[in-house]
This record gives sequence, structure tokens and C-alpha cells, in this order.
Amino acid sequence: MKLNGKKIRWIIAQKLKGESTSTIAEIQGISARRVQQIYKEYIETGQPPQIGNNIGRPKKPLSSDDKRLIDQTYSDYKFGARYLEIIIRSKYKRKISHNRIHNYLLSMKLAHQESKKKKRRKWCRYEREHSMSAAHIDWHENPSLGLQVCAILDDSSRMIIAGKEYVYCNTQNTIEVVDELVKEYWDICPLRELILDHGSEFGAHRINKDGSWDSEFRRHVEALGIKLILAAVRHPQTNGKVEKWFHTYKRFRDEFETLEEFIHWYNRRPHGALELEKLESPEDAFWNRLPIEAKFRIGVRLFGL
Repeated sequence: MKLNGKKIRWIIAQKLKGESTSTIAEIQGISARRVQQIYKEYIETGQPPQIGNNIGRPKKPLSSDDKRLIDQTYSDYKFGARYLEIIIRSKYKRKISHNRIHNYLLSMKLAHQESKKKKRRKWCRYEREHSMSAAHIDWHENPSLGLQVCAILDDSSRMIIAGKEYVYCNTQNTIEVVDELVKEYWDICPLRELILDHGSEFGAHRINKDGSWDSEFRRHVEALGIKLILAAVRHPQTNGKVEKWFHTYKRFRDEFETLEEFIHWYNRRPHGALELEKLESPEDAFWNRLPIEAKFRIGVRLFGL
């Protein structure tokens, strides 16, 4: 039951009449302790307690140690308050609420209010069980560097398994990124499916009336045994995982000398969609979630089993 000025005056009047605390509490739907607090403040001040905004227990300021811990953790992981709270609790055994962390980040201009995050999401996240079951590929422009980046992100683990920056976004450069993926991971576990949008760099912008399409990129990828999955038009959620990575790329890429350094940092930092309390990173999840036959091949290579 939410109290207001009228109810507080009624509580005080009943106490002055000699009514019992338990009876007043039951009628108002509050605790007996709360009734006692209201009456005590009235007796001490001669005025009914004020109810409204900015009234209540004074906010406890962050200590200098708390601020240093937040600064260090943010510097290491560059997460928002909700994830920083979990990491600080798991790694340093210190409890600092995400609201206090967020307010501190705001004061240091390390965070900002995002109205979209205050709305309830209308969709549910999906993910593949195993690494290399499916991946997302897309391009993103980086105006500050005058470059464009093409990245392939593993759906299950969120690990970037291939990525390069170019001056131009085109089919040949896209094929080069796919070939980088093949070079790094094909002898461990070939990729089964690749999710993409209708971009001209994929040749997927020219679709026949029956839904079929053909391009140099498609022929190259399917020759590798990869099935292409075309996202629905105007439905960016299908490729949402790599779009989220582009958001991280946009915020923090300029803090690293090379794209390789940035990807290395991203792949090894804890990820909110994984087991964050265990500080699981995309790289950890990638190797843990490989199908059993891929793990067997790795064992043969390492131990000659």
C-alpha cells in the first residue's frame, strides 16, 4: 500500500486517539514498524512526515576504492553498469549495485541514457547449440577511419571468426573474408550455414520472382559446402548478433591500433549473453561448444590418439 499525505495524517490521528499500532497497520496494509516510524517522527518534529520524491534514506556515496574498482573494470571490459556489477561481484567479491555504478559512469561521461533499452523487447533471443553450426556475415562503415569492416560472427559463441577492414565494400573483399575463415578453422570444423542480408556485395539484391538468386559470392560459398540463409527484407533482428558487435566496434575500435587487436580483445572479454558470472568469453564458449567430432579431431592433432 502506497502512503500519501492524507493517509499519514489519518495514522497520526488514530495514534493520538489511542488506537493500537497493529490495527492501524492492518487497515492501511503496511507494517507495524512503519506505523511506529511515522508516529515517532511526528512526536519528535511536531510535523507529519513528508512523502514524495527525494525523501527517504540518504544516498551513500561511493568510496574512493569503489570508484577505482569501477574505473579499472570498465577500462578492462568496457561494459555498462549491469554487466560491470556482475563482473565486480564475481571477480573482486565486492557488491556495488548497478544503479550506483551507472550513476558514476554517467558522471564520468562513460555512459549515457538509452531510451530504447527502457522498453520491453518484443522478441526472444535464439542461438545454435554448437559452434560453427551457423555464423552471421555483414559489413559496417567506420567513418572515423575512412574504412569499412566485414566480419563473420559465430552464432553460438558470439566469437568473431573472421574479419578485415577495407576501403571498399565489394564482392571480392567479402570472398576474401570467407577465405580467411576457411584458412583458420576448416581443418577443425567447417561452417555449416551462413546468415546474410540482401546486400549487393553478396549479390543477394537481385532475386527472381520465384525467390532464387545467383552471384559469384553464392557460388564461391556453396562450393565450400556452406548453406546460405537469406534474412527477411527489413528484418535486421535476423542478423542481430553481428549488428550488436558492430555497435561495440563503433564505440571502441578507435582505442586499438589494429582491427586484429580489437578482435582479440573482444573475443577474450566476458560476454553478457554467455555465462557472465563465470567470466566466459566468446573464445571460451567457441571451444567449449564445438561439436564432439571437432573436439576429437583436435585431440588427435594434439595427442595422436
